[in-house]
Amino acid sequence: MSDASDAPARTDAGPRLPVPVAALTGLLGLLAALAAGHLVAAFVGPTASPYLAVGNSAIDLTPVEVKDWAVQTFGTYDKVVLLGGMALVMVLVSVVAGLLSRRSALPGTIVITLFGLVGGVAVYTRPDLGQLALVAPLVSLGAGLAAFRWLHALGLRNVSAPQGHVPATQDADTASLSADTASPRRRFLVGASGVAVGAGVLGLGGQLIGRSRSAQGSRAALGTLEVAEKAPPLPPGADFAKAGTPTFITPNKDFYRVDTALVVPQVRAEDWSLRVHGMVDNELVLDYDDIRGRPLVERTITMCCVSNEVGGPYISTANFIGIELAGVLEQAGVRQGAQQLFSTSVDGWTCGTPVEAALDRERGALLAIGMNGEPLPLEHGFPVRMVVPGLYGYVSATKWLTDIEITTWDARRAYWLDRSWAREAPIKTQSRIDSPQGFEKVPAGNVTVAGIAWAQTIGIEKVEVRLDDGPWREAELSTSVNEDTWRMWRLELDPAPGQHRVTTRATDKSGYTQTGERQGTIPDGATGRHTVLFEVT
Repeated sequence: MSDASDAPARTDAGPRLPVPVAALTGLLGLLAALAAGHLVAAFVGPTASPYLAVGNSAIDLTPVEVKDWAVQTFGTYDKVVLLGGMALVMVLVSVVAGLLSRRSALPGTIVITLFGLVGGVAVYTRPDLGQLALVAPLVSLGAGLAAFRWLHALGLRNVSAPQGHVPATQDADTASLSADTASPRRRFLVGASGVAVGAGVLGLGGQLIGRSRSAQGSRAALGTLEVAEKAPPLPPGADFAKAGTPTFITPNKDFYRVDTALVVPQVRAEDWSLRVHGMVDNELVLDYDDIRGRPLVERTITMCCVSNEVGGPYISTANFIGIELAGVLEQAGVRQGAQQLFSTSVDGWTCGTPVEAALDRERGALLAIGMNGEPLPLEHGFPVRMVVPGLYGYVSATKWLTDIEITTWDARRAYWLDRSWAREAPIKTQSRIDSPQGFEKVPAGNVTVAGIAWAQTIGIEKVEVRLDDGPWREAELSTSVNEDTWRMWRLELDPAPGQHRVTTRATDKSGYTQTGERQGTIPDGATGRHTVLFEVT
């Protein structure tokens, strides 16, 4: 007699898939869909992958406050958290879809179709993708439905097949019947394994093809950039790194990165072009050789993100190499009444930069192709980006640049302008304490407090430090490099044992002293004085 646990999952309404089989069927349908979409996207554009397209749309639709919180909470891992959260939700929904489909494949079919439609809409609405990119979500939908319905049918056959124990004394005919009875189960297991392996092969194939089409090889082939006008060498005492400040020049690998791109755009130098048009006398189309063939200049510039909270990490300095943006605009002939450079990245992100800032030769805006002696890293805008000193990055620093339209503020609205951020965003005078770190325990005796201050295009005049509620004391400043860069400071204190609070404030060369009034990053950058708590032991 068969045990109750061996009885097939049947009801009067017909057979039902066992719970593990149903869940696995839904999950494998999802994996097949994602893998197929990823493979096709390798040919029509990486962001055509429905998974990434939905992620990019989620970034665009996320409220500013939530997006700002994500950057502050997760830093440069915000995109990893988003993708991981999306993956978890999709896995849970696919498992639920499988469980709802224990009797009929219809519920799972509906869920997969809805997933496919969402992916298709996300791809269709991406500004950086053409109609050909819709092939990716269509193939993804087809693969997901095919895998799900096929595995569902195999699972039901397994449940419908006669099952039971065969006595140990079975004869040859009984053994043959046992093998026939087990074959539906084997077919399902083989089918499920085949779908899993196939999804892995498709996904890996998409990844390898995508890498083979990446821009890294193009970047490596460029070799050394010949610079006609090098930046002055750093003077002695430009930083106080031994006291705990950053090094004056930030290595490329440590330079902050904040952008909306889920995957780094892949643009080969030989395929790149820039169109300059709009309110100009002469429309220009430049390719990479046009840029590299002009006299290249090198400038030491500190960049800062508007998402940088008081005391935050999103500020870095590099030697950028490129051509003067003002020269390109003068060649194009900017017409009277023009107000902004509406620049566009290859992934569709847009930026509005004041015309007067871009044309100001003393400010020294660049179309940059190099960073710290080498071609731009891919994640920092290869092959060409904008760098306009003195403005927060969201109005000045378009990466993967492909289009500049000279226009008015009313005619075009940039990405962040439509999300409650300010139209013009000069970087605010600020300072930060880098040593001691928050809640750090330091030995009794002299304590060196050190950090950075910045007031790009104006310059830092002095930095003051206050211990607890004591008087403000002026700190020693590092040697000035230029007014477009940060400046380090340090001060030696002799606090008594116990807990202490140290605060800093900077005064720029216009005479403005950093305010103590706290303001968040929205709409045009944070204000307030950085304070650190530490303990002398």
